[in-house]
This record gives sequence, C-alpha cells and structure tokens, in this order.
Amino acid sequence: MRHNVYLYILGMWAITYLIRVLPLTLIRREITNKTIRSFLFYVPYVTLAVMTFPSILSATQTPVSAALALVAGLAMAWFGMSLFQVSVLCCVVVFVAELVIH
Repeated sequence: MRHNVYLYILGMWAITYLIRVLPLTLIRREITNKTIRSFLFYVPYVTLAVMTFPSILSATQTPVSAALALVAGLAMAWFGMSLFQVSVLCCVVVFVAELVIH
C-alpha cells in the first residue's frame, strides 16, 4: 500500500512538471494565432470559476440562500460593481436569506 502512495506522488509530480515545462520548451516565439491567444487569455478565469462555483453552492446552510447570492452577485458584477462590493453584498444577501428562511 505504501508503495502505491509513492507511485501516485511520482505520477502527480510528472504530470504537473510536464504541464509547466512543455509549453516553455516547445513554444519559442510569440503566439499569433487568435484562437490560441483567446484560449490562453480565459484559462485563469475559467480555472477560478471552476474552483469557486462548487463552494458557492455548498457554503451556506440552505441551497436557496446560495442561489440567491449567486444570482445577486452575477447581476452586480454584470453592472460593473467592484469585487469587494459584490462580495460584501453577496454576504448580506446570504445573511438576510438565512434569517428569512429560518
């Protein structure tokens, strides 16, 4: 069993290393393809969304308050509010929704 743990760690290290090293070694010049540039531009945003979205839905006592805060946050972000304003107002929405529901 202990041998498998080291094998898994080695595998994770190899994959992580290759993901970071291969682009540096294979791409020597500036990327001019619009599709690839667009893809690389949105990778950080998609990664952040994928990591935070499940937490948004499971961080509250009820899924209803989480859904209300998500919708409110999306609307506030759409209208150009800052990240700080959106996060504070989402917390207020969750707080009020949890008071009303319970």
